[in-house]
Amino acid sequence: MSHHALFSALAMALTLVGFYPYLRGILSGSMRPHVFSWVIWASTTLVVFFAQIEAGGGVGAWAIGLSGVLTTLIAVLAWRRRGDVSITRADWVFLVLALSSLPLWYLTDDAMWAVVVLTVVDLLGFGPTFRKVRAAPHSESCGFYSLFALRNAAVVLALEQHSLATVLFPAAIGAACVALVLLIAWGRSRGAANA
Repeated sequence: MSHHALFSALAMALTLVGFYPYLRGILSGSMRPHVFSWVIWASTTLVVFFAQIEAGGGVGAWAIGLSGVLTTLIAVLAWRRRGDVSITRADWVFLVLALSSLPLWYLTDDAMWAVVVLTVVDLLGFGPTFRKVRAAPHSESCGFYSLFALRNAAVVLALEQHSLATVLFPAAIGAACVALVLLIAWGRSRGAANA
């Protein structure tokens, strides 16, 4: 088994381990994800998966594909369970930008441009969740985003071809996960200090 396959298996295992408690938290009502963040992340992740496959990412893209499927499930559950459904005009803009990547990919016939647009949109999709975490730092899971930062590092190591089209998305999303973990930790410590 190649090191690409090993890191891909690790990334997929981390994806499953990371999503399980998050999904369980949604079902129990302890997690209330922002619906639009997850709709944006689902659409961008699925398109990036196909772009990475086209760009030669190989087995390294599989964890992104699995993540896209599970992210779609979370978006559906967030809507059905009435998670955070406060939808702003900016949320609609992020969704339209995510959807605009498909015609861009088609017109340029270059997966890299789709990945660049989708990475920017996915990062913007963190906006509603960052806003929510600032107000309610206990509403999100530190462990979940920590695992996904680690998972994205494994994805980069698993990629069979390293290019902007294959590396940008997992590297940028991993960095955003680290930033969100730091914001959650800061908010919780600030809350504890005020108690």
